[in-house]
Amino acid sequence: MSVAPRWTSSIAFYLATVGASVGLGSIWRFPYLVGSSGGSAFLFVFVVACLAIATPLLAAEFIMGRYSRTSPPQAAGVLAAQTGLSSRWNLIGILGTVSAFLIVAYYAVVAGWVMAYTWKCASGALSGLSHSEVAAMWRSFLQNPWALGAWHFAFVALVTVISARGVVRGLEVANKVRAPVLLVLMAILIVYSLKTGDVRHGLAFAFAPNFKAITPAVVLAAIGQAFYATGVGMAMMLAYGSYQSRGTSLVRSSLIISGAILLVSMLATLVIFPLVFRYRMDPAQGAVLVFDVLATVFAEMPAGRLIGSLFFLLLVFAALTPSLACIEPMVSWLQQRKGLSRGSAAYLTGLAAWLAGIASMLSFNLWSGVRPLGWIPGFQGKNIFDTFDYVSSNLLLPIGALATSIFIGWSASRAIVNDQLSETTPLWRTLTVLLLRYVCPLAIAAVFIASFV
Repeated sequence: MSVAPRWTSSIAFYLATVGASVGLGSIWRFPYLVGSSGGSAFLFVFVVACLAIATPLLAAEFIMGRYSRTSPPQAAGVLAAQTGLSSRWNLIGILGTVSAFLIVAYYAVVAGWVMAYTWKCASGALSGLSHSEVAAMWRSFLQNPWALGAWHFAFVALVTVISARGVVRGLEVANKVRAPVLLVLMAILIVYSLKTGDVRHGLAFAFAPNFKAITPAVVLAAIGQAFYATGVGMAMMLAYGSYQSRGTSLVRSSLIISGAILLVSMLATLVIFPLVFRYRMDPAQGAVLVFDVLATVFAEMPAGRLIGSLFFLLLVFAALTPSLACIEPMVSWLQQRKGLSRGSAAYLTGLAAWLAGIASMLSFNLWSGVRPLGWIPGFQGKNIFDTFDYVSSNLLLPIGALATSIFIGWSASRAIVNDQLSETTPLWRTLTVLLLRYVCPLAIAAVFIASFV
């Protein structure tokens, strides 16, 4: 069994964990959920969900990871054994590892779209096109399995090569490069958006108080996005926590992640909504907001070729480090459980993710009629891509997060939990445990039940 590596510093740990969470969920998914879920109402609930639900759950995953010093599928069992409990608590890491793998199988497909549109903008393929022409290009792209497959392969290959370099030379370097590039690109785009867009309507839609729009559906959507954006339940923080030495506050680390997600999500709204309202586009366009609506904006606006290229390049960088984090639980398990080298484990995981991604990618063309779980009520209309998304996000993540909150909040040794949280203040330590015991289980159960109603 190989020995788990270590981050070289607390800063490296912060960059890696923030990089694992701040991705397409914050920049691509968040704006269209704001647009389709009541604007500022969704935003308000999302902030509360990140701080009161996602943050303690992140701390709980860090506790299991750092204490166990092993791969995610075995992490909870190590702590359970010290508490005199069953190793069946390993279900937490197993579900998280499977969920992360399913997510990267379709997440990398979306990242391939982003890479393709970076090239389309940079090459001028979108310049001067009308909305109908941009929409036709988008539909044509989805119908071309060879084009989708090439870009999907390119992204998975990039992720795999970086992962194969290891924790320090691969993951750390990628996060150190990605963080400043992401911020610089966002700053450029925000300045442009605020200077040329319809700032008044865009910011009013996103930030003007609208508490009447807070409905049960909005609350559930915001909590679900908090889970998705932070990576709770994906076993990523179990893996990254196992590489962290003592001396770093796990609660502070969790708050930094939530704070970074909130910051980037807010900045994404500053980039997107002023432009959407200036060009009289519908902010509630859903997932096509980026590839149809915004692509049309970039095709029509002055300097759209440059700004569009920068925007899609931003999304490429946003997708990179979360994808590295998603395959890390599997890579870590193959190293520690099967004795593979880092390179072999990374390439084997990358190959598996690529193959699973092909099935997800073909959902939009050759296999568009395939419904893998169509015999189950609620899955009749879901293709492979939708099935991967639903099973991971609506089933595995909530179950794993619920088990995490119960295990750390109620079952695990108080002495061990308090020791792992000893780098924070007694008030935050107590608050974290209380949230894990009472608030998190209720919120998770509500999201889980709602997915079947």
